[in-house]
Amino acid sequence: MPSTCIRKAKYDPATRVLSVWFVASGKRYDYEAVPPETYAAFREAFAKGRFFNEQIRDRYKYRPEI
Repeated sequence: MPSTCIRKAKYDPATRVLSVWFVASGKRYDYEAVPPETYAAFREAFAKGRFFNEQIRDRYKYRPEI
């Protein structure tokens, strides 16, 4: 997952939770109820940060790692 702002992403299709680790903070955020199609598009996106900002951020409820 080459990206300047996203270090890693993991998706659990059973719970539909997308976990995203950010480069700047090193923190993980879990985004809930993300459809598998959205994750597939995110994984295939050339600009992962842009896709994240336009299609995931502020669209899905999230919780930071504890």
